[in-house]
Amino acid sequence: MENKPISRTLRLLSQLMELHDVNQFKIRSIANAAFKVDKLPFQVVGKSFEELEKVDGIGKSIAAKIIELQETGTLAELQEILAVTPEGVVEMMGIKGIGPKKVAIIWKDLGIENTGQLYYACNENRLIEAKGFGLKTQEEIRKAIEFRMANNGKFLYAQVEAEAKELIDEIKATFPEALKHFSGEFRRYSEIITELNIVLGTNDKQLAITTLLQSEILKNTAVVDHHVTGELSNGLLVDITCIEKQEYYLQLFLSTGDDEHVQAVLDRIPEKLDQPESEEMIYKKAGLSWVPPELREGTAYIEKAAKDELPDLIDYADLKGTLHNHSTWSDGVNTLEEMAIYCRDSLKLEYLGICDHSKTAVYAKGLSIERVLQQHEEIEHLNKKLDGFRIFKGIESDILSDGSLDYPDEILKKFDFIVASIHSNLKMDDEKATTRLIKAIENPYTTILGHPTGRLLLSRKGYSFDHKKVIDACAANNVVIEINANPLRLDLDWRWHQYALDKGVWLSINPDAHRNEGFLDMHYGIHVARKGGLYKEKCLNALSLQQITDFFDRKMSANS
Repeated sequence: MENKPISRTLRLLSQLMELHDVNQFKIRSIANAAFKVDKLPFQVVGKSFEELEKVDGIGKSIAAKIIELQETGTLAELQEILAVTPEGVVEMMGIKGIGPKKVAIIWKDLGIENTGQLYYACNENRLIEAKGFGLKTQEEIRKAIEFRMANNGKFLYAQVEAEAKELIDEIKATFPEALKHFSGEFRRYSEIITELNIVLGTNDKQLAITTLLQSEILKNTAVVDHHVTGELSNGLLVDITCIEKQEYYLQLFLSTGDDEHVQAVLDRIPEKLDQPESEEMIYKKAGLSWVPPELREGTAYIEKAAKDELPDLIDYADLKGTLHNHSTWSDGVNTLEEMAIYCRDSLKLEYLGICDHSKTAVYAKGLSIERVLQQHEEIEHLNKKLDGFRIFKGIESDILSDGSLDYPDEILKKFDFIVASIHSNLKMDDEKATTRLIKAIENPYTTILGHPTGRLLLSRKGYSFDHKKVIDACAANNVVIEINANPLRLDLDWRWHQYALDKGVWLSINPDAHRNEGFLDMHYGIHVARKGGLYKEKCLNALSLQQITDFFDRKMSANS
């Protein structure tokens, strides 16, 4: 069992204990341990009781629970509390904006036992009758439920990637001579997946259908015409189209692009398509160069394909370094040296941009001015040790409510680069958010605008603003816009990449890594960057070490 599920189980136990008003000291102890386990730089699996109890923040009681979890997959104490807690009440604790204490009031004082009843109560104005609730809180809960309901059946790309590849590997092994490929949202690298589509071209369609129905990976299988449907263990719906080989490429094309893209291509083909031998042939008959699957959303790239002017999309191999990352100086898990060595030796990168949190982010051990200077000393020391590799001195500076950054200019100028991000006061109207962002962009020390909308996919919509005004401001002030590669963010949204590129704005694929494994999220950043049409010539961290050094020097020297 990995650290995260152990941490989640302990956190659930502490929340349920709080719901039932158990001893507050015990609640805090378990909640703190849940946080500690999640942040440990090593896996607890395989550690002995004696080793675990010595870890700061764990002790004998929590060590025993971790051992019990590893051996049984659950906790007896957790099961006892779950047995006396309605399932719907447990579900309500997952709604943003209401913790265990509020859920206890909703359940015990109002008699509400599930999300559906809670939503009805919000619409009937019942929550404002309860202690500690007002009209504003009620409205926030209602919106959170609506957001959750709208996202039912949706998954992050990263959530389904492993199981999707396991399924396609099974199909490849079972049908080695067949043609087979993902299509639909997964092939287009959509950030949200609602259904996994696969096209299978075979000489014996009926045998393929019969065989797929026996898959150990697919659950609840059924046959609809020549489609085998089912779902993965995580609940994601699957649709496998089984057809004859000669029909394969046409079906692959038809089921990869969205409806608007497919129709736009078909409208350019005068005669009926008759068993094309490749997707390239389909586009050629339409008078178009082949359009990569990532770009098959709408008609934005049709004219470029007609003029043979499609961008040469960026690849992971084009990345030379990684920017916007967090170490143990703030809320990261790995030290600066550990991160640098991992990037250099495992990822074969040329540089690391460290951007620990700034002083306003007290919750994330944000760096005081004194600690900034101490970190810079360590970076200078490490740069002398690290052969052929460089750590750049960066910071993720909070954008305050008025749009200013949270360090004075004499400190800002000591950094090699600055990522400016909003982390607080997210409930802004469009005008306020736009003004706040533009003021931060106009700060001469801002190098990169970090995760511009603050969204968390399938969880938090993020604040809205005038994208064109903000991107135009970045163009005018030579500010790079981040593509935050964390699968929960993928922000800036790919739908705005092309506008930024047309305005001459550079983009940067940043993992926002808080541990070494987090650097791997750059793969997801590449996916959405390609969807947005990014090419390496406008990607900041595709620059070589010397080129990006010059880029940062020019930006900072302009302020001296």
